[in-house]
Amino acid sequence: MDPLVSVDLGSATPPYEQIRSQISALIATGALAPGDRLPTVRSLAADLGLAGGTIARAYKELEAAGQIQSRRRAGTVVAPAAPGGGAQAPAAGVPAEVIGAVDLLISAGREARLSDELLLDLVRGQLRRTGTERRLPDGKP
Repeated sequence: MDPLVSVDLGSATPPYEQIRSQISALIATGALAPGDRLPTVRSLAADLGLAGGTIARAYKELEAAGQIQSRRRAGTVVAPAAPGGGAQAPAAGVPAEVIGAVDLLISAGREARLSDELLLDLVRGQLRRTGTERRLPDGKP
């Protein structure tokens, strides 16, 4: 999983939030399936050149959202899908057309040389403009 997570230290978004967001996206798209092990806090911190507390905070927020579980001897794993395809359900709950549209958006953004942060800001802005942005229970968009 490590190569799929990166941190832009020049970004206004805090590193823990970048990590939380990327892991959440990997779970949502099915790149990380229920039961998949995540790197240890120490291992991921070393790989990304960050403090362990930064990784621990990202993991803590993911665990609070029900997306991952920390088990004493088994380490940290992706949580099982919520029964009935709840908010934490992986890609099985996301229509293929939506994933395809997101892939097209990402490709167009890459071709236009937009940063990931700008691309996300554009999506959030459009959601707000159309009045369809939904907030998660923790208050985050």
